[in-house]
Amino acid sequence: MANSLTQPVYVYTLAVSQEAIDENGHVNNVNYVQWMQDAAVRHYEFIGGVPPMQALGATWVVRSHQIEYLSPAFIGDEIEVRTWVVNIRRVRSLRRYEFTRKADGRLLSRGETEWVFVEAASGRLLAIPGEVVRLFPLLTENK
Repeated sequence: MANSLTQPVYVYTLAVSQEAIDENGHVNNVNYVQWMQDAAVRHYEFIGGVPPMQALGATWVVRSHQIEYLSPAFIGDEIEVRTWVVNIRRVRSLRRYEFTRKADGRLLSRGETEWVFVEAASGRLLAIPGEVVRLFPLLTENK
């Protein structure tokens, strides 16, 4: 799926490498958390969020992750990663994720992260400025 700056869902594919496999022979759970962060960073870079954030001396940090594991993934699986922003509030934003195996369309995992906007030097919470808010096409949900 091609992305445009107006589409709310950012999509890309990753291939499961040997490094992601644990002693149980499938993707270790911590890899999904890393992939959640990677997806958020990729999406933010894609929509052009890094320059205005840096100009403000700000950054995003994780307040919390929630993840649900539904089915295992294995070495060589191609996984479609989908992420979107559900809401943006004064200092925080909620982002959701889905991980689907491309070969059979099976939903492997889904999760969400609450991100907070902070001053990079001090870690002090900052109100998210309009120029940053406007970058995000939101996908609101009834959950």
